[in-house]
Amino acid sequence: MIKYIWMVIQDLFLAVTFVTLIHAVLSSRFGRESLRIHRVGIGAGVIASIALAIVKNTTNKIVSSRWNHSIYVVIIAFTIAFLICSLIFLREGKGQGGAGKTLTAISGAGLSAIWIFYSLPGAAAYPFTFNTMGNGYWSWYFFQRLIGWLLAYLILIIYAHLLYTCAFQIKKKALPLAVLLAGTVTNAFYCLCRFFVPWVNKAKWLNWPVSFDREKHAWAAGLVRFGSQYAMMFIWITAVLVLILMAAFFVENTHVSDPYDNPAQLRKLRARNRSHRRAAVGMLLCLAMCVVSMSVIKAYDNREIALSEPETYEVADDRILVSMESVSDGHLHRFEYRTANDVNVRWIVVKKPGSASFGVGLDACDVCGNAGYYEDNGKVICKRCDVVMNINTIGFKGGCNPIPLSYEAADGNLIFRIADLEAGEREFK
Repeated sequence: MIKYIWMVIQDLFLAVTFVTLIHAVLSSRFGRESLRIHRVGIGAGVIASIALAIVKNTTNKIVSSRWNHSIYVVIIAFTIAFLICSLIFLREGKGQGGAGKTLTAISGAGLSAIWIFYSLPGAAAYPFTFNTMGNGYWSWYFFQRLIGWLLAYLILIIYAHLLYTCAFQIKKKALPLAVLLAGTVTNAFYCLCRFFVPWVNKAKWLNWPVSFDREKHAWAAGLVRFGSQYAMMFIWITAVLVLILMAAFFVENTHVSDPYDNPAQLRKLRARNRSHRRAAVGMLLCLAMCVVSMSVIKAYDNREIALSEPETYEVADDRILVSMESVSDGHLHRFEYRTANDVNVRWIVVKKPGSASFGVGLDACDVCGNAGYYEDNGKVICKRCDVVMNINTIGFKGGCNPIPLSYEAADGNLIFRIADLEAGEREFK
């Protein structure tokens, strides 16, 4: 579940931030009329994103690398257009005319639409790729992932609402615009870095008249390398800019600076300031949740879990003997055998609760491959998909269960045939 919380937030954080700030800036400078144009841009971006997500995950007609290469160009173009319109028409005392208002709204709507179209399809399509362990859509495996996916959207919606409140209500109207322009220019630079990836990688589908030469075009390789190594830096820069905006809004509302004629008006202004401070604190909490999800939760989800060391056993002719007494404590026990082809075949043994039988299988499954299983607080968990195994079903086919391994029980030992382990080496190559 937590996997899809940080993935969705990471995918959409920039788009949600920029679209919200554009909406707030247009609303505070031009009023409701310009918002109609911007809402059209948002709607077009959402509809196009959903359509792309469906087509991409139900057909083979969409190649992400080609689509993204074109989208980077459009993002950079609309960023330049919006930057020019903002500098000309959004300065104090400017931009109240119809032409300037319309051009600014159109460029803002276009920038919002393309950011949504770039960011949303992947996040919207995650339900298509949920690993249900073969149990289908009407299973707990699907719904627990769906809950994480929906929770991320809820966090982003609340964050957008509070960000809009802060950016729209703040008295220093130049600050939201400055944050917006700084963020969009910074992330347009990231798009520029990603734009040269197909050229540097010499993609066959890219028909450029000049082929990439590492010595002549070292600058392009440097941009690509910088964009790849510091991709998250652009998100953190945007988060810091938003934090500055929130802090300024909070400080601005710590005291009453507006004129008032009587105590009743003063109480009303103080109540407004308290409401604004709550919005700022709420936005800080949402921003903190986003940052934590993209850092701490992401690191925890991607942590490398070390498998326990393989235990010892006896070899007798073509058989391997494991003492039943050594594996009867209810914990997971791992064993390893090196085949004639120099492949390490692992298998696990765990005594089933309330039973005299054992759960035995290769340390691999048909769904997640040879990632292996580990024990945590008495639970056997798949290392790759984090699904908790039902210990009583280990030894049976299906889902994320370990691939069954034949064995016999005799003379106080579990007996495994080396031929069966040799046959399982294909799972560990």
